[in-house]
Amino acid sequence: MITSGIYKFFREARIFALILLVLWVIGVLYAISPIIEDYRFITLHKILKAGQMTVITRNTPHCYYLYRGEAMGFEYELAREFADYLGVELKVKIVDNWKKMIPELKKGHAALIAAGITITPKRQKRVAFSDGYMDIQQHIISHRNRPKIKNIEDLSGRTIHVQTSTAYQERLEELRRQGIDFTIELHKNLLTEELIQQVAEGDIELTVADSNIALLNQRHYPRVIIAGAINGLQPLGWAVHPEAYQLREKINSFFKTIKENGRFDEIYDKYYGDIESFDYVDLRAFHRRIKSKLSRYSPFIKAAAKKHGFDWRLIASQIYQESHLNPLAKSHAGAKGLMQLLTRTARSLKVSDIYNPVDNINGGVQHLKNMYDLFDGAKGEDRMMIALAAYNVGQGHMQDARNLAIKKNLNPDSWEALRKTLPLLRYRKYYKKAKYGYCRGTEPVIYVKQIMIYYDILKRQGIEYREAQARLIE
Repeated sequence: MITSGIYKFFREARIFALILLVLWVIGVLYAISPIIEDYRFITLHKILKAGQMTVITRNTPHCYYLYRGEAMGFEYELAREFADYLGVELKVKIVDNWKKMIPELKKGHAALIAAGITITPKRQKRVAFSDGYMDIQQHIISHRNRPKIKNIEDLSGRTIHVQTSTAYQERLEELRRQGIDFTIELHKNLLTEELIQQVAEGDIELTVADSNIALLNQRHYPRVIIAGAINGLQPLGWAVHPEAYQLREKINSFFKTIKENGRFDEIYDKYYGDIESFDYVDLRAFHRRIKSKLSRYSPFIKAAAKKHGFDWRLIASQIYQESHLNPLAKSHAGAKGLMQLLTRTARSLKVSDIYNPVDNINGGVQHLKNMYDLFDGAKGEDRMMIALAAYNVGQGHMQDARNLAIKKNLNPDSWEALRKTLPLLRYRKYYKKAKYGYCRGTEPVIYVKQIMIYYDILKRQGIEYREAQARLIE
């Protein structure tokens, strides 16, 4: 009887102990669950604790790129605002395409994807999206000299080039299933921007681009036409891990805040507000402006040019290319004044008032002299044109172009060689190996060409005599 009681006591004690052990294990698992969760993916808690946030994006004009040494891009600026909103440091991780982005996100290598991604049902099965922050549409992109695309039926018999595994491919395949007979050419390693470039150059017939990307590129490739939309409005969103609930809620709160306070519109206008095509030189406007405006700035231009050993007419030509002699000019990238100085550059040059013509000219010419001194291996006109290109695109991209010239057995101190290598930095094949990444390499080439055209006009027309005559008339 006593033995039976003891046995029963110990049996019940073991059961009780087992229950306590189970409860303790549950408690421990609950306590460490945030830690376990952090190893699986990035949470809001982990971001705040680390004081930094890594964002996955693409090295493209609308996402992220370097301009004169400064980070730019619509998605980048939104991400930077979000990092400030959280009070953390922003880090950027460049990934080529959507298919590669998702594994990086799920492995915990970044907190979110901010890369101009459209929210589609197919993608929502793999990640969680924020609320849409901007609506876009897919448009056919064609060349001005090709037959016009007025409606979807006009695509019949045409060839459309798009990057593989994109929403563009999905939509085009839908249209074909609806009975529109056209050919889809898929490209694994060409981005939308590169395909737009090929349309502009006549290398391919048609491509597709989201409206924001199309508008951003139209100012650089005026020969392309943004034809009608091939789908309805689609929202862009940021992607997070499916279980990152608090982070997703915080992102939604952030977008609501910056839309209410106007900051979203400011960033949008900076990149997409001005959709005019690039002006390839209206010579009549140039003649008119140098007659009406140059005389008021020429004394300051001459003084700054003389101080640094430059021909003042070259500096005047550069100023016209930069701002069309408008002292209050401001570019979409934030460059300001006659010589279009970025705020950071102006600060480093001790320019006290960036919109003051004298201060801006002195700072700009000093900056050009810094570039000129940096590329002292080049000689004569080569050195001057390399310095001008560096002023436009930044010394980092120029060094990438020089390194690429060396790899191609070209002279890195020759402007003729760099005219060939700079445009190559638009293509992923080249910029993925470059230190400073993607670069709109055609822009500095056009920039230098236009300055030299203006320079030649000023030299040939005897502008000093005309200025003297204008002062006598006044």
